[in-house]
Amino acid sequence: MTVVRAGVNDLDELVGLFGAYLQFYQVPRAPGEIAKFLGGRLQQGDSTLFIARDEQGAAQGFVQLYPLFASLSMAPAWLLSDLYVAPQARRRGVAEALMQAARAHAEANGACGLQLETAKTNLAGQALYEKLGYVRDELFYTYWLGLPGQGV
Repeated sequence: MTVVRAGVNDLDELVGLFGAYLQFYQVPRAPGEIAKFLGGRLQQGDSTLFIARDEQGAAQGFVQLYPLFASLSMAPAWLLSDLYVAPQARRRGVAEALMQAARAHAEANGACGLQLETAKTNLAGQALYEKLGYVRDELFYTYWLGLPGQGV
């Protein structure tokens, strides 16, 4: 397995993986919408995507990071926004390899840390994150304000 930074040449495979990711979270979108969204991220460089491939080159999963700043640390950080591994590739170290690529990217770019959220029911993900040194925040709640006409 290899994990590399994704580019526009990876868009078709990313659309399929991202579509499955959205299905998992019960917010399906049309492939054209996904391609426009991910293509924009790749072309504008406002997120960083890594893609995992098996020995035959087939896409197995992805992780997407967004830059942010940690005000309390007064330093750059990264939001690990999206992580997905195709069902047939699970339990093979793909998620861990993607997480390690995200960490290496953050470290190489001088970040003070990585932030992520996961569903309370995602016990497998929580176990992986904790294995990799992530610490669950017990002090803060996450809030969301949905704005009209802007999606989920």
